Amino acid sequence: MQEINPLIQQLAQEIAASSKTSPTEAGRSDQAGPQRARSSTEKAALVDALNEVFALFRINYHNQFYKAYSDSQVLAQIKKLWFESLQQFEPATLLRGARKVIEESEYLPTLNRMIRACQGDPESVGLPDARTAYIEACTARSPKAAQSWSHPAVYHAGLASDWYFLANNTERVAFPIFERHYVRICEKVMNGMELPHPNAPSLPATIETPLSKEENQQRLSELLKTLDM
Repeated sequence: MQEINPLIQQLAQEIAASSKTSPTEAGRSDQAGPQRARSSTEKAALVDALNEVFALFRINYHNQFYKAYSDSQVLAQIKKLWFESLQQFEPATLLRGARKVIEESEYLPTLNRMIRACQGDPESVGLPDARTAYIEACTARSPKAAQSWSHPAVYHAGLASDWYFLANNTERVAFPIFERHYVRICEKVMNGMELPHPNAPSLPATIETPLSKEENQQRLSELLKTLDM
């Protein structure tokens, strides 16, 4: 793991402190989308990833970087802002987004450009958009695992959201929950994770049908004969 410089360590401490004093969750950003609380270990991993992102920018945009961030205090504030706005993403996503920006642009990226790079293009890897995925999950018949899904991510998002919850709540209530799970799963897929395919319940080797009253009586008679009764 790359060593975290004092400025970044200070950044993490400031954000941890602000989460205790502010009624708004630390790191919340309307631009960044769904969030969840992170442990101190997860935050440290994100800080380390962000530190590596800025190191990549420094190497690839050398003159631009030093011109934009010549003041160490300004750089610390920029990193704090980026941390707050990007902490919805996994560390691997930050690095993927940074590489995408470097490959596609000759200019030092803005925060908005970095967010879009981290979000990526789910449809490019066969993932439907969240709304389409939600409709597919809600209209799928049972057993869910036996259905033909456009992508395993849709099934796993439905499973994580709870099928009963999706079926018994309005879209206004259910869709945000589904979307949160789906976005998180899509992020993992775009980072290279292969999702397991749904496990459909296997059919028994033989299917028995109930015996009629007459057949039951006949079997009972045969059993009694074998017992000499």
